[in-house]
Amino acid sequence: MHSAVFLIEFGAIILALGLLGRFAGRFRFSPIPLYLLAGLAFGEGGLLPLGASEEFVAIGAEIGVILLLLMLGLEYTASDLVSNLKTQYPAGLVDCTLNALPGAIAALLMGWGPVAAVVLAGVTWISSSGVIAKVLGDLGRLGNRETPVILSVLVLEDLAMAVYLPIITALLAGVGLAAGSLTLAIALGAAGLVLFVAVRYGRLISRFVSSDDPEKLLLVVLGLTILVAGIAQQLQVSAAVGAFLVGIALSGEVAEGAHSLLAPLRDLFAAVFFVFFGLHTDPSSIPPVLLPALALAVVTALTKIATGYWAARRAGISVKGRWRAGGALVARGEFSIVIAGLAVTSGIEPSLGPLATAYVLILVIVGPLTARYAQPIAGYASGALARRRGVTGPAAEAGAPVPAPREAVETLDGQDVADRS
Repeated sequence: MHSAVFLIEFGAIILALGLLGRFAGRFRFSPIPLYLLAGLAFGEGGLLPLGASEEFVAIGAEIGVILLLLMLGLEYTASDLVSNLKTQYPAGLVDCTLNALPGAIAALLMGWGPVAAVVLAGVTWISSSGVIAKVLGDLGRLGNRETPVILSVLVLEDLAMAVYLPIITALLAGVGLAAGSLTLAIALGAAGLVLFVAVRYGRLISRFVSSDDPEKLLLVVLGLTILVAGIAQQLQVSAAVGAFLVGIALSGEVAEGAHSLLAPLRDLFAAVFFVFFGLHTDPSSIPPVLLPALALAVVTALTKIATGYWAARRAGISVKGRWRAGGALVARGEFSIVIAGLAVTSGIEPSLGPLATAYVLILVIVGPLTARYAQPIAGYASGALARRRGVTGPAAEAGAPVPAPREAVETLDGQDVADRS
């Protein structure tokens, strides 16, 4: 009887996701907000609470994040990653400064103390790699010129989590300096080892994984990814970082074959991840903290857009690409919830959990919208301002003060993928 209930519940979830995805596709917007709302409906305090299938949904959600990051890694080679990290590390510093400080200041203003300030700083700092990977795929922007910049910021954030999570765990647990330093050293060593193997032995790994049989290729790639992700997580490194590095270690025909085989699985489990996120949000806990969460969301959405714009400008991307990069980085998600969950478990501040949940829920819904509409809105606003100043044509749309040079630049860049989306 228990298995029958499980099948009914899980089948209803998958069917609902399919219908919601079809609805979103008809109106050409990302289905992620609808998946989250479905999670709220199926979760505790929702319309149709789940029971039997919740544990399976939790496992599926973990696999969803792993597959999202694996597929993102397959788009790039190890040399691409290293060169991007070398050139984009200043963007990581700007990202941390602009987006961690608002959270820390908000916690101090609410009188939560320094440890809660460090926790909330992490919640507001880290973008959701899973959500952003899904949105970029939905919008057809994985091959865009600004996407490596977005990827560099996300990878720097994920690698920073290898340092941040052990530190925050030690602070919340109140352990000594020696124990905290040992945890941090293990995490950094594990991340460095996986990155070294991916860069140095990527071709050998691709050769080992390669197979002409799609079934064997799928099983080996999926098994290797989940294994590495699990080991990474056991060593206090993000499972997402491990999966991403497996993706960049694979190249050539192996990467292309794995991409086509894994794409349907990614879409299925990614949808389950977003539902799971909503499942663990009690709708009744949101109203009391909605106003501070909304204020924090507005501030940090703007700082994320500024981060992406600055990073893309530094990389020589055109104005349109800068706005797309900024809009894509707005969503928060899995890491923010993990950080808040650690704080809630330690009991440092009862209101921190609901605030973080409301904050992430707002930005995980707004994020796909800013990714799609930040550039058109910015173009419209700058065009209107330029027309008021007497500038017309393509330069007005781009917001440039000098018509001729800007028109040439935008015409050249206007051929990239996202401008057709």
